[in-house]
Amino acid sequence: MSGAESVATHGLARRLGPFDATMLVMGGIIGAGIFVNPAEVARHVETPWLIIGVWVLGGLIAMAGALVYAELADRRPHVGGQYAYLRDAYGPTPAFLYGWSLLLVIQSGGMAAVAITFARYFDQLTSLALPDGVVAAAVLLLLVAINCLGVRAGGTVQSGLMLLKILAIALLVLAGWWFAPANADFLRPPPIKSSAGMMAAIGAAMTPVMFSYGGWQTASFVAAEMRDPRRDLVRALLWGVAGVVILYTAVAFICVFALGPAGLAQSPTPAADVMRLALGDKGATLIALGIAVSALGFLSQGMLTAPRVYFAMAEDGLFFREIAKVSRSTRVPVMAILLQGAAAIVIALSGTYGQILSYVVSVDFIWFGLTGAALFVFRKRDPGGAGFNAPGHPLTTGLFVLACALIVLATVASNPVNSAIGFLILAAGLPACRYLQGRNRPS
Repeated sequence: MSGAESVATHGLARRLGPFDATMLVMGGIIGAGIFVNPAEVARHVETPWLIIGVWVLGGLIAMAGALVYAELADRRPHVGGQYAYLRDAYGPTPAFLYGWSLLLVIQSGGMAAVAITFARYFDQLTSLALPDGVVAAAVLLLLVAINCLGVRAGGTVQSGLMLLKILAIALLVLAGWWFAPANADFLRPPPIKSSAGMMAAIGAAMTPVMFSYGGWQTASFVAAEMRDPRRDLVRALLWGVAGVVILYTAVAFICVFALGPAGLAQSPTPAADVMRLALGDKGATLIALGIAVSALGFLSQGMLTAPRVYFAMAEDGLFFREIAKVSRSTRVPVMAILLQGAAAIVIALSGTYGQILSYVVSVDFIWFGLTGAALFVFRKRDPGGAGFNAPGHPLTTGLFVLACALIVLATVASNPVNSAIGFLILAAGLPACRYLQGRNRPS
């Protein structure tokens, strides 16, 4: 029995291949943040090689996570991906809380913020002066419509946008290298100061880095719609995350190369500043277009993947049964897609996405850590049950879980109020879980 034949489809259509899976992994990671976050990192660490080094370190942690998720994908190639890993390792309540936080905070808040980012760059490029909320809602509705047409339609749009993202990043790196002069501070960097605060600065810098790298797990949500998820998802996770690490490190390098540490730290739009140095105002316009495309691609990926979590929850009796309905003609969970679109639109129009995103920081990496720890659970239950085994386990898996815990602790220490609100939103899911379990229990 092949990997594809042994995995339930739940009425969904298997129409995604290995290229689609790889583009989904990369598309779930690369949004608009990489064009801005190098400056945020430079505000914490002040030397060129530390700025680049934290991106490399973040990439190593991301690769460790990809190895863990690759084995989990091989062991549990089920619809919902990470939700299914948590459900099978810890039971329905933690899995519900993950889906709860995904819908109310992590995914919908992230999509709302990126939709507003797209709207602002759309206005800059077109000068139509439309309200940001209107443009954000319109683009989200468009992506809802495309994904309701079928997973093949959504996957094709997502893959095309991901290729355009890679092109935009390549343009930034190559133009900056060939046409922007090297900044004097990059050529003559200040000496690294040895101080007790250095490790704290690196820890603070790792927060925006790790959130830039987050998102590889979302490709696992559509495992039931891949032709051979055991093969394709494993390879996509490894190749996709490795590709993003290369792209991100190159962007960090070119930003500090062209702007210098101090200039990078002061820049609100580092990618545009690099392109302006390289190609003038036309370069800044080109990268604005690239950022808009990157934002659109992230939204497309989120609209394709996240609804499968709510669909899986509904099938398990942990959410409203209507969300588990699959269209007979397109074989996609239309109600789940509509739910994701509606949640993101409401947050975008409310203007609260900035506050909601600040609550995500501590909550998201709790789930990363718990999912990594789930591999220990599955290895104990079935030591030889995987075709792919994470290299270096338990060391690499343990280091990934430890890194997630440290990121949560650092975030709580630096943002205690926002972290507490995030935990309260998470805790509010407990009564909701009990209510839905009782509502869906057979009479």
